[in-house]
Amino acid sequence: MLGLKVLATVLITVSAVLPSVRASVVPVEKREDYHWIDTWTNMPQLVEQNNLPPAPFLQANSVFRDVTLRQTLRMTVGSEKIRIVFSNVFGGTDLPITAASVAFPTGGNAGASGIQTNTIRPVTFNGGSASVIVPRGKTYTSDEFAFPIQAQQVLAITIYLQQGQSGINIDGHPGSRTTSWMQQGNHVNDASVSGGSTLHWYFLNAVQVYVPTTSNSLMILGDSITDGRGSDNDANNRWPDLLLNRLKASGLTQIAIGNQAAGGNRVLADGLGPSLISRCKRDALERPGVKWVMVFEGVNDIGTAAANTATQTQVANQLINAFKQIASDAKKAGLQVFAATILPFSAPGGTSQQPYSDPTREAARKTVNNWILTSGTFDAVIDFDKFLRNPSTPTQLAGQYNSGDYLHPNVAGYTELASQFPLDIFKVGSGPVPTSSPPPSTTQPPTETTPPPATTTAPSGPIQTHFGQCGGKGFTGPTTCEPPYTCQFSNDWYSQCL
Repeated sequence: MLGLKVLATVLITVSAVLPSVRASVVPVEKREDYHWIDTWTNMPQLVEQNNLPPAPFLQANSVFRDVTLRQTLRMTVGSEKIRIVFSNVFGGTDLPITAASVAFPTGGNAGASGIQTNTIRPVTFNGGSASVIVPRGKTYTSDEFAFPIQAQQVLAITIYLQQGQSGINIDGHPGSRTTSWMQQGNHVNDASVSGGSTLHWYFLNAVQVYVPTTSNSLMILGDSITDGRGSDNDANNRWPDLLLNRLKASGLTQIAIGNQAAGGNRVLADGLGPSLISRCKRDALERPGVKWVMVFEGVNDIGTAAANTATQTQVANQLINAFKQIASDAKKAGLQVFAATILPFSAPGGTSQQPYSDPTREAARKTVNNWILTSGTFDAVIDFDKFLRNPSTPTQLAGQYNSGDYLHPNVAGYTELASQFPLDIFKVGSGPVPTSSPPPSTTQPPTETTPPPATTTAPSGPIQTHFGQCGGKGFTGPTTCEPPYTCQFSNDWYSQCL
């Protein structure tokens, strides 16, 4: 499911904007025509209790005590030199890493428990130390080191935590779709780690590479559809993975892809990870070497809001305002920003087959999609809705692309998204960018069309509801939240009741 229980929003919102700490490094070489970019990323979040590692790797008040953890990641652009970014942004205590190494996995396979021992390279910190303490609320970047990698190659990162991390609040990414391996004791350089496994990543934020300045990254901000729900485990066939394959086959080898998505993520409110409006700078705009940002979210905001016209109209308006802010921030940062339309989620059996399925929610989806396609806000628009909808019932996914829940595509659907993605959007300069859809018709948008922000009002009167907008430049709606919620600042243009 995309939407699960809401986590502690105050903790997540504050943590989402905490600064990172970079280890002091001794550079091997610095060149003006080279820079660091992300070749792999994942969106860090607070690990829910049901996504913590199984016993014996989880104790009463600590995680991974005297445990080796081996995780595999797929690179998106190659380099001769790399560094690793470890994350403790949501950890409740400091994270002591005793030792770490990188190597290529057995067979080059994702999810492998074994490594090619002749490729092992120790990871060091702060100019040569084998261990590091990652402070609570921070990320920490390793020393840079020579380790030639290629695009689409899988890398194994192995870490050993002698003390483990105290408490049970840790960083991770539950939607890895990739097997990670755990074993008691220090096996950081062993050929195999085989004590237990889980389909999660922990403590990893990014792998970065030193590349010519002609290489840059695309950061994709999304939810479980981009995170790969409906794809195969250990296969790297999420739609961004398949887009990478197409980029490389087309000769666009200088483009890295960062998958900054998480299941259940929303644009407007914290839940499974911080809201998009609060994390977009951390996860996209401020990433090293980023050139393009893509937004493909909104379905969870629509699907978890009450199914009535007033609420859904409000959610659609708020999504549009949030997307305007994200696009504005991206352009101010000198980046190109793309957006994709929201996929259909209605089911023939209604909510009995798909909880999000409802006519008022469908109206909100159409309102947002129409705005995305016609507003001119983005440098390029990709009409994912058009690619996957059922031609005879456009409120639903086409049968051949439906994973079974009428919400998430299957691998065929993800393949279609990647196949239809317009690669020419990466080749344009400052002029107009073509969209993946025909020019918009002159037909007026539906009655739910977004009014200007200054006229946005809450349907319930002077008291704003939970998750509703309660402040921001140009906002003239209610600024008082219903109890027990308070108006919390996200940015100059947006505050909400949390």
